[in-house]
Amino acid sequence: MIEPFAAVEIIAAKRDRNELTDPQIDWIIDAYTRGVVADEQMSALLMAILLNGMNSREISRWTNAMINSGERMDWSKLDRKTADKHSTGGVGDKITLPLAPLVAACGGAVPQLSGRGLGHTGGTLDKLESIPGWRASLTNDEMLKVLQDTGAVICAAGAGLAPADKKLYALRDVTATVEAIPLIASSIMSKKIAEGTSALVLDVKTGSGAFMSDPAKASELARTMVQLGRDAGVKTRALVTAMDVPLGLTAGNALEVRESVEVLAGGGPSDVVELTILLAREMIDAAGIVGKDPADALKDGSAMDHWRRMISAQGGDPDAALPVAREQHVVKAANSGIITTMDAMKVGVSAWRLGAGRSKQGEKVQAGAGIELHAKPGDYITAGSPLMTLHTDEAPRFERALEILEGAVTIVEGGTVNRLPLVLERIEG
Repeated sequence: MIEPFAAVEIIAAKRDRNELTDPQIDWIIDAYTRGVVADEQMSALLMAILLNGMNSREISRWTNAMINSGERMDWSKLDRKTADKHSTGGVGDKITLPLAPLVAACGGAVPQLSGRGLGHTGGTLDKLESIPGWRASLTNDEMLKVLQDTGAVICAAGAGLAPADKKLYALRDVTATVEAIPLIASSIMSKKIAEGTSALVLDVKTGSGAFMSDPAKASELARTMVQLGRDAGVKTRALVTAMDVPLGLTAGNALEVRESVEVLAGGGPSDVVELTILLAREMIDAAGIVGKDPADALKDGSAMDHWRRMISAQGGDPDAALPVAREQHVVKAANSGIITTMDAMKVGVSAWRLGAGRSKQGEKVQAGAGIELHAKPGDYITAGSPLMTLHTDEAPRFERALEILEGAVTIVEGGTVNRLPLVLERIEG
């Protein structure tokens, strides 16, 4: 087969700040997936994109080429409209867990393909795998059955979904090109569009614990992804939300599952409840679902019913005791006053060092490891009172976990709290 292009021509074009044509983009994605374009050549192109950017047409075509590298899922057999949510991730972000069954209880179907954690941000699949028996890997037929039976499914993406993205993601991770907005947007949206949902709500985090710590950059990413979704015919909108402080009162796998169940039972931290209801309402509205209001579905127990059915359908036992770490260490407040700051990134890294996360793909995580917060910014705390409890199976991990927490929390007598609002911006087209 004679290839219509040479990789070096396309690299040079983007290096020289030229636009790539549609045929060039289609070919380079296909050729890289087939192994015709070498890793070092694609690495050079990714760096050129990071440095010189892409316009909206190029990003849209790049995303479409990645979608076309694999299969597209089809939920037309369902008797309900589909809606999904994607979060860019953060510390204590367990929203997917209560959100999927909540939207199902309101009359929607949620086909949620999720991932594992890497670094300081937790992974939805790691959290759910702390439930005894629960399994993340389902075939497409199994996904459809769980959706039909329970209204929601949370599982791992199959190998056939946007395989080009899988190769590119691994390459970006080792070539310092992860931060390129065109590449982030196309990576997320290629999988979400191929997933086949009719409506998508994006939760783009910003603040110290987020991937996009700068609110302006987070807004740019959100707008780019909303446009990509709309170009593909998916009703898409985004919320830019705060991640300057951990979400809720837990960071860690089983700890976050426990907190999610508290939310579904009608309790839980106010910020988790508020954001879950906000996102549920956005998903229902975007998909045109007419049903129960999410706040009512939390109060009347129907969201909890859907959670139990969803967990059971994937082999999990919703009544089983969750894993508990063998060792705990309580961090106490050094002085009295109002907590004015709590660095989400430092809390996330500390939880990771305790064993809640992994430093490389494939590494095992501790189900019970993590951090439990007893107070957050705005709360008054007295000297010697518990501030947070660290959980791990291996006591030697405490030293490094405590090291990163130095300066993570500021307590000032009569101090004022300066933090981001829960929702900074709403973007719809």
